[in-house]
Amino acid sequence: MARQTLSARIRVDKGKGAARKLRREKQVPAVFYGPGSKPAMLAVNTSDLSGLLKETAGENIILGLNIESGAGVDTRTVMLKDLQVHPIKSILLHADFCEISMDKELTVDIALHLVNTPVGVTKGGILQHVRRDLNVSCLPDNLVEYIEIDVSGLEIGDAVHVSDISLPVGVKVNEEGHLTVAVVSPPTVIGEEAKEEVEEEVEEGEEAEAASEEGE
Repeated sequence: MARQTLSARIRVDKGKGAARKLRREKQVPAVFYGPGSKPAMLAVNTSDLSGLLKETAGENIILGLNIESGAGVDTRTVMLKDLQVHPIKSILLHADFCEISMDKELTVDIALHLVNTPVGVTKGGILQHVRRDLNVSCLPDNLVEYIEIDVSGLEIGDAVHVSDISLPVGVKVNEEGHLTVAVVSPPTVIGEEAKEEVEEEVEEGEEAEAASEEGE
């Protein structure tokens, strides 16, 4: 994976007031931690972090974090472990950076992307993407942004299971092989489910109407 870098500085002030002040100054409050490192409160430039997120498509972002302090700059290899974003304004609220070791395996979820149109869909079937992530373990250098699964050969009734996925070199799956990732369902199945839902709603409505009449 391509390795990005990000600059951060040590901050002393903490609390909601200090965090709001940082955001007004176009900075994002953050924390740094790791198994063998002393936790530290940080501040990163909002535009720098936003730019990094745009350049990195995957969720598991590994980067070199240049931490500035009175003693100079200390560079650590980290993973962006958590990112809090305002649900309405899309403002970056807080970031967590966890230090990692390049010779120790990570356990993460990797996105599963379905590619191509199944044969069964051209015959009226419906492709259902059941499992969108796969839990795996690998060294940081073997980490990929996502795994593509070619579903073009699926007929109606066919499915892709975890055991069918071709994994990248050095990546081990932590999920049971029988779990379904995608399936092409017959259109009648979806129709029957919808019909059952409608019938249930009608029955509920009739029961509610009957109860109302009794009350009168």
